[in-house]
Amino acid sequence: MSYLDSYTPQSGTSEVRVTHYDLDLDYDILPNTLRARAVLDARVLEDCSALSLDLEGLTVERVLVNGQPSSFKQAKTKLVVDARERFSVDEALTLEIHYGGTPTPASGAWGDIGWEELSDGVLVAGQPVGADTWFPCNDHPSQKATFRVTVLVDSDYTAISNGELVSVDSRGPRTAWTWESREPVATYLATVQMGQYRRGSVEPGSYPPARVPLTLACGEHLWSQAQHVLAKQHAMMSVFEQRFGAYPFGYYGVVVTDDELEIPLESQPLSIFGPNHMTESWESERLIAHEMAHQWFGNSLTPASWSDIWLNEGFAHYAEWVWSEASGRRSAHEEALSAHAELSGSKQKVVIGDPGPKKMFDDRVYVRGALTLNALRMAVGDQTFFTILQRWTGQNRCSNVTTTDFLALASKVSGRPVEPLLHDWLFEKKLPALPETS
Repeated sequence: MSYLDSYTPQSGTSEVRVTHYDLDLDYDILPNTLRARAVLDARVLEDCSALSLDLEGLTVERVLVNGQPSSFKQAKTKLVVDARERFSVDEALTLEIHYGGTPTPASGAWGDIGWEELSDGVLVAGQPVGADTWFPCNDHPSQKATFRVTVLVDSDYTAISNGELVSVDSRGPRTAWTWESREPVATYLATVQMGQYRRGSVEPGSYPPARVPLTLACGEHLWSQAQHVLAKQHAMMSVFEQRFGAYPFGYYGVVVTDDELEIPLESQPLSIFGPNHMTESWESERLIAHEMAHQWFGNSLTPASWSDIWLNEGFAHYAEWVWSEASGRRSAHEEALSAHAELSGSKQKVVIGDPGPKKMFDDRVYVRGALTLNALRMAVGDQTFFTILQRWTGQNRCSNVTTTDFLALASKVSGRPVEPLLHDWLFEKKLPALPETS
């Protein structure tokens, strides 16, 4: 087995490509007990005698390969499925895995990630390698797949997953919620959210309604406040579609948990906030804009490797400045000047184009990534800059991307090589000077 990413060498495999996950989850909330079946459509990428998948903290009971029972073994974070003879390159496989146990978050360099119990429900936040805490997978952002997820849970709970809700099947005291994502999803963005939630549309209030449907799920006691705070998402969506190109999914949803969260979380096509984020403050507003922007940058366009994380976080942080400008606050360049001044007073130890696994979520990746985009905008002008972003999102919709791809497209659209302009921003520790005017 060879790993896919030096940032996460314990996750992902080059042996197999999973194209579709069909997950049936039977979950008891109070004892936190999961009984599950995963059916994976896959294709073999290397001749091998066994295939490995990521799975942590749950016990596999049996495995079938193309309908036939297969031998297997489990290590701490791996499920290894044996071939009857050998798996051959380009061989199509259906892997059926029955498993269960008590799901818990995985602990590591990035804190606790994956399946997490709330005070009354469940939250799943898989970035970067927490998907294996609840289903067997090839856990790397380059391994996008379509999903169908059915969650059977007590009927007073709502279960939310990726994509569209395709059925709600009441079975007396329990209800099965089935969600289907036809657009490919990176495993770290696959999610399940459970709680005693009310579901409905986000009302626009005084804002013109967005073209894209906006939805909300939260407790009844939070409904009015969340509606009030999130109404501005209609304006955000309209601004971002104008600046970044067409929204890549069928709707955008928000889940507000009953528990306070340290930071909000992106999934596809939804984001997860705590009640502490449902305020009138600019801090909350910028985070709401940030998470929405991830639908373009991170979810539709997903880095091919974790070293390119700035393509997620730098772009989403710059979207905060775009919203600030569009909503009549400070211009994006004024935000950049302030951020640059703050960064100038701190040590610059991060190369954002390759920050390393320990610093991939460092604040400087976010802020300096946004400053990189501002420098590009100052150099090429507004019209060309936003044309670059629209071409970037349109041509790479629902695919994997690299920094090299972005530099090439920006050079093509602007008619000038941009790598020399952006090189020091991306690949040197020293903070470059910021242009003062456009």
